[in-house]
Amino acid sequence: MIANMFFEPFIIEQICTNEINLIQLFSPQISNMGILKLLDRRFEVLLNSQIIIRRVKLLAKSINKDLRKDDPLFIVVLNGSFMFAAELLKWINFPCQVQFIKVSSYDGTQSSGRVQSILGLNQSIKDRNVIILEDIIDTGLTVDYLINTLILNEPLSIKICSLLLKPESLKVPIIPDYIGFEVGNYFLVGYGLDYNGYGRNLKNIYVEVEKTEI
Repeated sequence: MIANMFFEPFIIEQICTNEINLIQLFSPQISNMGILKLLDRRFEVLLNSQIIIRRVKLLAKSINKDLRKDDPLFIVVLNGSFMFAAELLKWINFPCQVQFIKVSSYDGTQSSGRVQSILGLNQSIKDRNVIILEDIIDTGLTVDYLINTLILNEPLSIKICSLLLKPESLKVPIIPDYIGFEVGNYFLVGYGLDYNGYGRNLKNIYVEVEKTEI
């Protein structure tokens, strides 16, 4: 069983090491106060890259133990999951197939609640064990839509692995089989997560700073 972790920003400050201060100091995108400015919004570190990678390795370890004999098909949900999936799959120690799809329910900083399938599967998943890789489960509407769509193709099983989960934001009862971190209802960027298309390339995960806190 994977232990879930709930992180508030002030707790993360205690976890992050001095290395993060050096990253912030020398990054041209981050001020000397440790504040990342992205377009018209400001962010601070919530999860540093070391913590993320360590957790992803543990997720891979659990998947290796549970699914190595099941010949699973990993379905990566683009765009946000690309960094998470790339890191996770490096630590999967059995032969596997990977498929990419794209669905979306975001507009700016909020989940729009309108899910639209943009790119679909190009191979059969009938009688396959499927594991969906998500960067974040917010309202749960995207994953719920995806599961209901995949079921029509008669897979043997469907499991969900999400780097992040926002329990407070869920509108449907989605419980991932593998969870990296549980987080509060904050807007996050970095490590695949974006704000209007920007910030996906950042190796840390940042949380938005309220204007009154700056």
